[in-house]
Amino acid sequence: LHLSIRRQRQMCIRDRNRYLAELIGTFWLVFGGCGSAVLSAAFPELGIGFVGVSLAFGLTVLTMAYAIGHISGCHLNPAVSIGLWAGGRFPASQLLPYIVAQVIGGVLAGATLYLIATGKAGFDVSAGFASNGYGEHSPAGYSLTAAFVAEVVLTLFFLVVILGATDKRAPAGFAPIAIGLALTLIHLISIPVTNTSVNPAR
Repeated sequence: LHLSIRRQRQMCIRDRNRYLAELIGTFWLVFGGCGSAVLSAAFPELGIGFVGVSLAFGLTVLTMAYAIGHISGCHLNPAVSIGLWAGGRFPASQLLPYIVAQVIGGVLAGATLYLIATGKAGFDVSAGFASNGYGEHSPAGYSLTAAFVAEVVLTLFFLVVILGATDKRAPAGFAPIAIGLALTLIHLISIPVTNTSVNPAR
């Protein structure tokens, strides 16, 4: 009985650490990626542009995959958690807590970024704040159909890369690089279309 209680306590601590890791990792993804778009993309003369923003999103995933991958698997994205569950690689019992942690991390990152961005005189949150959209909310004015197809196709291929790179038969230790580069490529393709999401928490 004593061993059983201790085992349950250890499992609770492990689960708490997983959820906290997902919260922190999703915070980093949203803060780093959206922060680069809001604060740095069009900075006078030295703006990083959409290529820089694409790299920023890829780098957030790559760095967090190495930092917290061994704790939570570094999903940072409800679509990834659902995809891994559908692929039989993630337990259904963990799905809702992971998604809740990811959404909280994204909200906290957005709030932190807002506090920083509003520290500059003349900042206007209605200018977009790195939000996703279609029509007048699409950077290049793409339709709802175009935006929907882009998001679905790119999310699908992101999951293909994640499932393949993290398979037991894949080269060990390289998954974060493949996943980070895949997210960079996804942003290079779709920032003009939707400002890129492929992530409900984002």
